[in-house]
Amino acid sequence: MLIPLTRDKFDQLMPLLATGPQYSYYSGKFADVLNRLLISIVWVLIVAFLLSIFLGNNLVTFCLGAIGGLYFLWAPIYFASLRNFSCRRHRYSGFWQGEVLDLYISEELVGTEQTVNKKGQLVVVENRQRRLNLEIGDETGFTTELQVPLQREHKLIRPGEIAQMLVMSDRADLGRIAKISDIYIPRENIWVSDYPYVRRDVFAEVSDRLNRRRGNRSNKRRPPRY
Repeated sequence: MLIPLTRDKFDQLMPLLATGPQYSYYSGKFADVLNRLLISIVWVLIVAFLLSIFLGNNLVTFCLGAIGGLYFLWAPIYFASLRNFSCRRHRYSGFWQGEVLDLYISEELVGTEQTVNKKGQLVVVENRQRRLNLEIGDETGFTTELQVPLQREHKLIRPGEIAQMLVMSDRADLGRIAKISDIYIPRENIWVSDYPYVRRDVFAEVSDRLNRRRGNRSNKRRPPRY
């Protein structure tokens, strides 16, 4: 099932600026916050001791210092908004419903680091992460796969379960999918995603309303436009 969405509804589902979960995603761990704080401090020092020499202590210097000094606060909003824009730049969108075709767990290399062992030898340590690979599809033959870090609740997902998501396209008929959102498994109320693209409360509302409308109009050939 693929139902086109109006741009207004898509804008509600895919916000322009970062939501709370998106801000948390880009805030990262304590080390990430500390790194952004150090960048802010360095920027303030540069403004205070270098730019003030050339520009003087004026409003421009103050604004540049304030912007850089608050980097640790606005950086997550900026990066989340850029990622949202990668979806919002597509002109058309739709609500897609299919099913889980297959799922399996893999171990992926996510990084390496160098350390010294007890003998004083330099060794390379591989950091691996267990990830869920989820394949979904529908009766038209469309299939796609999403790989995300493995979470405890993922063990509840089974092949054949209903799966829902947003799809984005540059074609009005949605004949070619350019991008997909996170995947929702409604029976278990589980989201499968690496990044929380959509407003999940709004998505659940749209899901309920579209499925009810589809049930009421199942004898009509053309799907409704929401």
